[in-house]
Amino acid sequence: MIIDFHTHIFPDKVAAKAIPNLASVIHLEPSMNGTIDGLRDSMEKSGIDLSVVLPIVTSPHQYESILRFAVHVNETCSEGSGPRLLSLASVHPMADDYKAQLRQIRQEGFQGIKLHPNYQGLHFDDIRYMRLIAAACEQDLLILTHAGYDPYTPDEEFCTPDMALHVLDEVRPPKLILAHMGSNEFYDESEEKLCGMQVYFDTAYSILHMNETQFVRMVRKHGADRVLFGTDTPWTYQKECAQRLLSMEGLTDQEKQHILSGNAEKLLGL
Repeated sequence: MIIDFHTHIFPDKVAAKAIPNLASVIHLEPSMNGTIDGLRDSMEKSGIDLSVVLPIVTSPHQYESILRFAVHVNETCSEGSGPRLLSLASVHPMADDYKAQLRQIRQEGFQGIKLHPNYQGLHFDDIRYMRLIAAACEQDLLILTHAGYDPYTPDEEFCTPDMALHVLDEVRPPKLILAHMGSNEFYDESEEKLCGMQVYFDTAYSILHMNETQFVRMVRKHGADRVLFGTDTPWTYQKECAQRLLSMEGLTDQEKQHILSGNAEKLLGL
């Protein structure tokens, strides 16, 4: 079984505009059209059994519409035969009613939330993020955040390893996932400061862009039981990411199984 813990889709009409616009800003060619059908087709071709969808609320007023789409994804795509999708929810840290939103998310049966400091416009260790993360932990929700460089904000980092350490020290979230091996494109600092901490990494995008020797070394230092396979589709190709991990001779079959599905199954209660 292969679980991709890091994918992005939009409602069809939104995707038709959002994907080309984002591609022009971040200078990446999408691997698919950013729709439900596009993702499921990619999964079929790549041998992916389940994809976790990560919506992003970029302003507080988007909460309801994004939640409705996430509910639709889970109601229509989370069970049955063929590739399955499981959407998380999202909350903006500047929402006045963030606690009520988190309670609603829990009541709707969501497993967690996605945060993106670069798109939400706050540093990850801002007090507003810390209180949001603490409240999410009270609802037993996992939190997955972008970490490191993002081409959307090339001149400023919104989630550095030091910021992540500050949150880990102050809040101690038990189910925090730092995307992109802890800090996209700042892998030396992530390896030095975050490996071995009580936090999860995902492999999204980084699986294709990291030096393989360092990737394997970081998995060993951090623990294969705290690394989740992710691709960042549509900004990478799922098949290419899976093949890269499966071909790594430095990892054992058991380590690969933990990363590809075992850790995700435990986190999601599958």
